[in-house]
Amino acid sequence: MFKSGFVAIIGKANVGKSTLLNALVGERVAIVSWRPQTTRNKILGIMNGDGYQAVFIDTPGIHQVKNQLSNFMMKSVKTALEGVDMVMYLIDGEKRIDDKDMEYIRQYASAETPFIVIINKLDVADREKVLGMIDSLKDIEGIDAIIPISAMKGKNLEPLKERIEANLNEGKQYFPEDMITDKSLRFMVSEIIREKAMKYLGDEIPYGVAVCINKFKERDNGLVDIDADIVCEKQSHKAMIIGKGGSMLKNIGSTARGDIERLIDAKCFLTLYVRVKESWRDSDFVMNEMGYDLKNI
Repeated sequence: MFKSGFVAIIGKANVGKSTLLNALVGERVAIVSWRPQTTRNKILGIMNGDGYQAVFIDTPGIHQVKNQLSNFMMKSVKTALEGVDMVMYLIDGEKRIDDKDMEYIRQYASAETPFIVIINKLDVADREKVLGMIDSLKDIEGIDAIIPISAMKGKNLEPLKERIEANLNEGKQYFPEDMITDKSLRFMVSEIIREKAMKYLGDEIPYGVAVCINKFKERDNGLVDIDADIVCEKQSHKAMIIGKGGSMLKNIGSTARGDIERLIDAKCFLTLYVRVKESWRDSDFVMNEMGYDLKNI
């Protein structure tokens, strides 16, 4: 009997959802950053086991809606929960469980969908604090399991995988065995570039950065030409992204190229441009151009 199903990974911003997705899938399919709200799109990651297939939906961190991009992200969370076979709520083990966490947990635990709570960052969290978290959650009706893990170190993932498999139902194999995500190479490449931009820019430029792939073409000799725009909201941001003598843009491009070549298993010629789209996060037209279409989440 083959088992399969869809599993949503939810939680507040910056608790390690993308890191967990990558750890379960065994490959990097979602970008990882210390900065909250890194994930903008629902990302499907696929875990294939012996006689089962779990399809994970990584969602943006739960947060207050502030603009059209933020609205897109929260709508992604809502639609990700529709029709799933299991919901996993992730908590940062280094922090305390606050009232918002408890509100969300009680809300999702009250649904009929199997629901587990995962306490992440076990490698750095205080043991007594984690035990206190478990104690505060154990009497909430509807929680099927509370599992402490370290997604970064891959610690205690086997019990989590066993619990996931147990909640899958008899069904078909949705994707081929060698497929780890439903996202296109263009999307994955754009996310790698965005990840590197966030890494090097730090706090200098908040969240108004997007990446648009304009060219993705393989030459006869196997070399892949990739042209991409890094889109920001202000002229002052553009100068920061380019850096003195183009140094910042060069750093972003050189480190992104290495990851891209590993992803596509080919050498690439990466050309980056920076362009300004003022207030793009509040523009339906530009949001759509950037790939964030509110009508088709």
